[in-house]
Amino acid sequence: MTPRIFIVDDHPMVVEGMRSMLQQLPSVEVCGHATNARSCMGYFVNNTADIVLLDINLPDESGIDVCKLLLQQKPGLKIIALTNFDQLTYIQRMKDAGAKGYLLKNSTLDEIEQAIVAIMNGQEYWLGRDNLRDSLKDNNQLLLTRREVEVLKLIAEGLTNPEIADKLFVSASTIDSHRKSLISKLQVKNTAALIRTALENKII
Repeated sequence: MTPRIFIVDDHPMVVEGMRSMLQQLPSVEVCGHATNARSCMGYFVNNTADIVLLDINLPDESGIDVCKLLLQQKPGLKIIALTNFDQLTYIQRMKDAGAKGYLLKNSTLDEIEQAIVAIMNGQEYWLGRDNLRDSLKDNNQLLLTRREVEVLKLIAEGLTNPEIADKLFVSASTIDSHRKSLISKLQVKNTAALIRTALENKII
């Protein structure tokens, strides 16, 4: 089966660049493109595709919302986010919206092909923050806030809750709450395991 790819991006150069790259893959067909959410949704009223390469930042709608709407309209679609954003928050939100993959716009042709093959075989492909790529597949709990990562680094340095609180100009109870949240999100039982897990996953 030759997968039919639909591209959604508001930058013509990105669309043409992606189309040009995909044309180098003999087993892939580009069936069309849209430059905004409205034209994308309009296309899928009477047409379909196998995979949608979907920009997160569209001029008239969030790509995250478009992902949800597309899957409501066409549950069989496979959606891959195509974006410049490599923040974990965006990766997680696209995953929660039902996307099966995540690619940065500077991805190589080989990475794009790997993503298409994986998703057509019923797998997922998450390429963004490479240190969390594998973890995202199996562990939704690694969604840490910036402040939690900051606290985690200070815990790893051996600082106590009061010492961290002084450094970050917050109360010790706030740091204690962050510590408990980290232990819960990383699914560990104590501080030693917390630091070990963070190091293993390259969070710090």
